[in-house]
Amino acid sequence: MRLLPREEKFFQSFVAQADVILEAAQVLLEGVSSGHAGMASAAARIRTLEQKGDELIHETYTSLNSTFITPLDPEDIHSLASDLDNVLDGIEDAAHRLVAYRLPEIPPMVVELARIVLSCAKAIQRAFKALSAKEEVLEQCIEINRLEEVADQLVRDAVSDLFANEKDPILLMKLKEVYEFLESTTDSCEDVADALQNVAVKNV
Repeated sequence: MRLLPREEKFFQSFVAQADVILEAAQVLLEGVSSGHAGMASAAARIRTLEQKGDELIHETYTSLNSTFITPLDPEDIHSLASDLDNVLDGIEDAAHRLVAYRLPEIPPMVVELARIVLSCAKAIQRAFKALSAKEEVLEQCIEINRLEEVADQLVRDAVSDLFANEKDPILLMKLKEVYEFLESTTDSCEDVADALQNVAVKNV
């Protein structure tokens, strides 16, 4: 990928955001894997990371407003930063609900979805490191799209199973919402991949 002369700070900021997302996804998986004992502390750590992500996106927007020549179209920089922020917000929202809903136990499906979110986060980090190095990003984008489709099908099946077998209507709605928040987070990851593909096409 050939890019115009650029301000490295934008690429550094994207990679920094991706690093925070990866750490938050790792903490989420650790939390759901350890059950209720570890989820509360995991949610608190993720909240701190979400605040760090907010600071990074604020810095990006500030730089965007003060930079005359940007390495990518300003709207693309804004879109990438915003989409990354949505991923981190999704992880934080899911963690918050897992604590607030006081589920009797964390189902294996939640652990599996958290694992998919982590895989998406790893692909996002690789993609932004590749973008910063002017390397190909398409492979990582395709992987994120594949993971989103897997998550989507898992949640469809899990929700169908809930309505067929769960007798407690309140627990059913809690689990359904947690599943859908995690799946929505993978949707946000796909938005990042789509924005990256758009950037790649425009800057070939």
